[in-house]
Amino acid sequence: MKYPGRKLSIPYAVFLVLFVVLPLVIVFYYAFTDGTGHWTIANFLNFFQNTKTLGTLLYSLVIAILTTALSLCLAYPTAYILARGYVKNPRLLLIIFVTPMWINSVLRLTALKEILSALEGNIAYYPFLNTILGMTYDFLPFMILPIYNSITKIDDSMWEAALDLGATKSHVLFKVMIPLSMPGIISGVTMVFLPAMTNYVVLDLMYNSTYIMGSLIGSYFNAYDWNNGSMISSVLLLLIVFLSFGEWKETRDRLGAGGATE
Repeated sequence: MKYPGRKLSIPYAVFLVLFVVLPLVIVFYYAFTDGTGHWTIANFLNFFQNTKTLGTLLYSLVIAILTTALSLCLAYPTAYILARGYVKNPRLLLIIFVTPMWINSVLRLTALKEILSALEGNIAYYPFLNTILGMTYDFLPFMILPIYNSITKIDDSMWEAALDLGATKSHVLFKVMIPLSMPGIISGVTMVFLPAMTNYVVLDLMYNSTYIMGSLIGSYFNAYDWNNGSMISSVLLLLIVFLSFGEWKETRDRLGAGGATE
């Protein structure tokens, strides 16, 4: 059987090879070679043996974890209220939450910096706190949207059945709604955690002079050290693959469990 639609995918396949696969091959090539082009893993060994780079990685993880946790604490109640219809015109409110994404992030962060300056005086005294607030403000919509979509797909009969069986509203929330909306939570965590490790623009605007992984990558490439820059990019890429695999496995297990119960 012939599939005429396959010809329509040729431009996309060419684009994918030229602008996705080929750049990744180049990144991995520089990550596993030295300045002379010889294959080596010394770049990775030096990274994990250097206390400064490990400190940067640890600092990036702390910022990413706190940003993700704060975003989740703010996003889940917001998405839950909107998805469950506790407010009028929930879609209009959702658009209001998403609208800041249409504005350049530098402008949004500059506005936030002015607000914090008015509240705190000199925001340079609170670089770490302001970085967390800036990251949360920048990435919060990416946490709200997948959780909202996940909750809207949950049948209202699940809530009603749990209440009929004697569960309290808090038990229904933690035992039914949150587990069923876990795919959206995992997707939101992935979309916030990884950018929070690399978005050094927030640090620069919030007077935080400490390096994170994105800053480190930028400094290597600015110094034309493609090998170490590509190596750190590869480490982050492997982290993305690991988190994506965990999200896929979680979704597969839940779908399998749902199919088994049916």
